[in-house]
Amino acid sequence: MAEALISGAVHINTPDDSMTSAMAYLHDKKSDFDVVPPLHLGDLDITTDEFILDEVDLHIQANLEDDLVKEALKTGVDLRQYSKQVETELQRIEQASIKDYIKESQNIASLHNQITACDSILERMEGMLSSFQSDLSSISSEIQTLQQQSVSMNMRLKNRQAVRSQLSQLVDELVVPSTMISVILDSPVTEQEFLEQLHELNNKINFAKELSFRETLACSDIQDIVDRLKIKAVSKIREFILQKIYSFRKPMTNYQIPQNTLLKYRFFYQFLLANERTVAKEIRDEYLDTMSKIYFSYFKSYSSRLLKVQYEDVADKDDLMGEEDTAKKGFFSKPSLKSRNTIFTLGQRGEVLNPTELEGPILIPHAAQRGESRYPYETLFRSQHYALLDNGCREFLFLSDFFMVAGNSALDLFNSIMGKTLSMFMKNLSTYLSDCYDSIAVFLCIHIILRFRAITAKRNIPALDKYWEAVLELLWPRFELILEMNIQSIRNTDPQKLGVLDTRPHYITRRYAEFSSAIVSINQTFPNERTNTLLGQLQIEVENFVLKMAAEFPSRRDQLIFLINNYDMMLSVLMERAADDSKEVEGFQQLLLARTQEFIEEILSSPFGGMIAFVKESEGLIEKGQLDKLKNDEARITQLVRGFSSTWKQSVEALSQDVMRSFTNFKNGTSIIQGALTQLIQYYHGFHKVLSQPTLRSLAVRSELINLHHLMVEVKKHKPNF
Repeated sequence: MAEALISGAVHINTPDDSMTSAMAYLHDKKSDFDVVPPLHLGDLDITTDEFILDEVDLHIQANLEDDLVKEALKTGVDLRQYSKQVETELQRIEQASIKDYIKESQNIASLHNQITACDSILERMEGMLSSFQSDLSSISSEIQTLQQQSVSMNMRLKNRQAVRSQLSQLVDELVVPSTMISVILDSPVTEQEFLEQLHELNNKINFAKELSFRETLACSDIQDIVDRLKIKAVSKIREFILQKIYSFRKPMTNYQIPQNTLLKYRFFYQFLLANERTVAKEIRDEYLDTMSKIYFSYFKSYSSRLLKVQYEDVADKDDLMGEEDTAKKGFFSKPSLKSRNTIFTLGQRGEVLNPTELEGPILIPHAAQRGESRYPYETLFRSQHYALLDNGCREFLFLSDFFMVAGNSALDLFNSIMGKTLSMFMKNLSTYLSDCYDSIAVFLCIHIILRFRAITAKRNIPALDKYWEAVLELLWPRFELILEMNIQSIRNTDPQKLGVLDTRPHYITRRYAEFSSAIVSINQTFPNERTNTLLGQLQIEVENFVLKMAAEFPSRRDQLIFLINNYDMMLSVLMERAADDSKEVEGFQQLLLARTQEFIEEILSSPFGGMIAFVKESEGLIEKGQLDKLKNDEARITQLVRGFSSTWKQSVEALSQDVMRSFTNFKNGTSIIQGALTQLIQYYHGFHKVLSQPTLRSLAVRSELINLHHLMVEVKKHKPNF
């Protein structure tokens, strides 16, 4: 019993700390003293190979290394006696330990029972868990089976839904509802419900065509009723569109209103084009024929009415720039214009190119006739072509939208409608140009077309592009021809046949100035190199003409006055309209400056010629270092000094009056006087410098020279102010 308890104590963890400590101490002590196991002589067999002395030596050596053995050997303790003490102590401790275990035997037995109960409980739980694990295994397999069934069912569901959607769509497309039948048969085409059902019918027709290609048997079930509905719809649509087209033909009809109605139902034509091309072509041809006649009739009437409000006086072949105002006509010839200058003057005619006027309302001929208003040709041309532009752009957009065409197809339809009208315009323009000599009118028409072409390009309407080019091909050659005729007329002008000579600006140069400024100002927006070249030729001929006319005057003074007056007049007119840096303006500025400087020298030579000649001669001698040649000219110098002092005021006054009488432009006359007086002061200043040279410094007459500052003050009093 005690041994069992001891063995049980070894395997359990008792809570008693003292018992545990004692057992641990006993165990340690026992290990300390059981260094060398007891040796029994009976076990030794020196005759066998198992007895190895080396191993004994190793045991002895290991025991000798023990600390307790070392300590005992050092102190000289008797090992046998010490061993017996230890054994006695161990027995005592063992007896005490046995008593402790006997004392705690009930607790140990209770613990053992508890452990046994726990083992049984754990065993039952292990059985339950094993059963649960097996249940889980069976459930997992069932779940996998259910999952596979679910995937299979989901796949079958998707397949059925896909089939159902296709079958549902097929059935929906195949079924012709009674609502569609009643609406197509009975409702007016203008009803929104009819348009909606027409869309549905169109879809069913297309679907039936698709099924027929697949040879679907169900298609035959609805084909008959769909065809009947299509025929009925086509019939009603044809009747509706033709009625709208026929309504265009009524007098005083605003055809834009039925056009807008047709655009609202543009799907009708799309339906016809997809399902009944013969009817679609019939409607398109009927529309093209009707609109072609309407436009031709409208523009023919409008053009003829416009001509009734044109100016009666128009230029003819004799109304050229170089023609004389007093040229006589034959008895049977028509009277000339009251004033040829109006042919070459722009005036208010240029307003036709202003954006507000260019795109303004067109002229109403009968209203203008009632007011007895008359207009130049370019105004009528603008009104006629703006009406063409407006109607042409609207018509092109309608054709593209309603008939669903673009590019060349749209242009072909447009030309089918507007072709006759455009040909009529070209014929009328060609007739007018064949007898037209109004170059400004032609040039304004050119720029009207250039601006209208830009407008159609901005609107992205290419329908009239070829017409614009054709019109320009008529206008440009005529304009160049008229301009060349005017150049030739000036080249052929005979100054002796132009009447009495006069130093005032000539009427031919005024014509040129007005005409050139008009063309230059118009040409700034759309510059043309050919026009600039012709204007350059015209300018050269006018300059030659002015020189030829000036040569008819006997005196150089009158020649210069004539040249300055004409150059100044032409420059003033040009600067009103042309840019300051234009070559025409720059050319006449240089000519005017050169002739003005020459005229100043001319008018100063009469009263002050002696002094001017002396100054120029002396300055030349000073440059050559030959001033000593003037020592013998004391009498001449004295006469010059005293003559200038006594007569300069009267001479300046006479010079000023003469200049102001000679020039028609007061501003120009004032500028010439100011230049002459400035030049006079410069000459007198040079006279002072010559007399201050060492060679002439001792002359007594130097004291009679007028103070230069005083002279400048006095001269300023004679400066005219305007």
